[in-house]
Amino acid sequence: MDSKQELAKQAERQAELEAMDPALRQALGDFKASVHAWSDAMVSRPRTVQQTVVRRTWRLVAGGVLTSVLIAGAVTGELYEHHERQMQQARFAAERTAAQQRELAAQRAHEEQDLLAKVDSDVSRDVPSALEPLASLMAEDATR
Repeated sequence: MDSKQELAKQAERQAELEAMDPALRQALGDFKASVHAWSDAMVSRPRTVQQTVVRRTWRLVAGGVLTSVLIAGAVTGELYEHHERQMQQARFAAERTAAQQRELAAQRAHEEQDLLAKVDSDVSRDVPSALEPLASLMAEDATR
């Protein structure tokens, strides 16, 4: 059925062409001839496939290099951030450990002072018990 429609369209075109003005028919024929001549010239011209391939290859290589640089930059940035986070955590842990050690040292010093104060209070007396009679004599002499 398609072929019948095409034949009908071609017959219609022929009828339109015959009905056209001869000057218009001549102009269309010249145009058709120039289009065919241009098409033949384009088909028979030397090809520049090698240049096109070289340019495309260069663009592909440049795109690949640029992509690699961008990926390397992103990975390097992420590694740097990870390293900085680790260093910050290490510094924080070191500061926390140092603070705990200072607090522990202060607590030990306080405990030692308390212990020494207790020992001093336990040991210290004005006069030992064995020398108390003598001390009472001395106290009387000092008032005299």
